[in-house]
Amino acid sequence: MLEALVCPQTKTLLSYDAERQELVSRAARLAYPIRDGVPILVIDEARQLD
Repeated sequence: MLEALVCPQTKTLLSYDAERQELVSRAARLAYPIRDGVPILVIDEARQLD
């Protein structure tokens, strides 16, 4: 299923961070949370990466 998900901002593939329960967009430098098993692919909900 991960192959079907893309970053809503850049349309690039996301990688899964199991420890933080996030989907990471390296291109956008954003991490999208996964809550109760559901990825929240809303830019305003994403955490900015350093």
